[in-house]
Amino acid sequence: MNASVSTHHVRAVLLGAERRGVAPGPLLARAGLPSALLEEPPDRVPAEQFGQLVRTLWATLDDELIGFGGAPSKVGTFAMMAHVVVHGSRDLREALRRAQTFYSLFPAGPRFRLLEPGAGGTGQADEARMEFDVSGYDDPLHFGAESTVLVAHRFAGWLVRRRIGLRRVEFVHPEPRHAREYALLFGAPCVFGAERTAAVFDRADLDEPVLRDAAALKVFLRRAPVDVLVCADYGSTVTGRVRHLIGRALPAGPVPTPEQLADRLSVSPQTLRRQLAAEGTTYQRLRDQVRRDHAIAELTGGRVSIERLSRQLGFSEPSAFHRAFRRWTGETPRSYQTRGQ
Repeated sequence: MNASVSTHHVRAVLLGAERRGVAPGPLLARAGLPSALLEEPPDRVPAEQFGQLVRTLWATLDDELIGFGGAPSKVGTFAMMAHVVVHGSRDLREALRRAQTFYSLFPAGPRFRLLEPGAGGTGQADEARMEFDVSGYDDPLHFGAESTVLVAHRFAGWLVRRRIGLRRVEFVHPEPRHAREYALLFGAPCVFGAERTAAVFDRADLDEPVLRDAAALKVFLRRAPVDVLVCADYGSTVTGRVRHLIGRALPAGPVPTPEQLADRLSVSPQTLRRQLAAEGTTYQRLRDQVRRDHAIAELTGGRVSIERLSRQLGFSEPSAFHRAFRRWTGETPRSYQTRGQ
């Protein structure tokens, strides 16, 4: 399934390169992104190309924090931590403790600590916290802080093979202009101007067994960073399963109806609506997100005409697709198509 990333994040990672004297144009070209993106940026870009841009930056800078940490974190540090965690951790608690110890050995971090009730004070008796020390980050666009929390959360969910529901996410920095993206990234309330940057979740999740092995880790690392920097549900939530089913229907189409989705998930349409509502979303929102991401990927790649794409996405006529695409991105389909050529 295609996914997309806000252009804000493209600008943020390129800032890290520019501050190290690396020109952004060649980096964009190697990632399959047009250099015109710098002058006339779209609202979103395909996640795969963003992932390639980050991989290119890792290799160019030899720094997994791409210039935002207090010191470089050499490429391969995360992979070594992941090997340490996967081999021998019985549950998520032990895995996170091992990761905490591993990163404490390096000057660049990222440093974090796991807190439970009675071990540093976390507030509620049934919640746990991962607190991150981002005080040494040189991070004017907040990408370093955002990605540090995001990677930790997604990696934890990957270890136990299910999405870990966050109660809230707290950030030291003030609310940024792109705050609307936080709901997509974290799926939880976000608090800005907090005392510490932290991810807060159910303490019971720490008892979940680690279900991944070395073979699974090899695949995970080969896909990094795409699977951790965009929405990743690991098939464990109704939202994730619905997104997968809608995405699998494209480009052949048509997009399955709520009734068809409910039938495939062996629930009633009413139950499906309640389950999605409990996860903070709706069929319409998920359908639009998947159609938006598919459209962006197709238009950027120049693989299909706008007329044909509108039919694939289930629109009765191209004009309806034009209106929807402008609502999703603030631009016309033609502008995306032209930029990708």
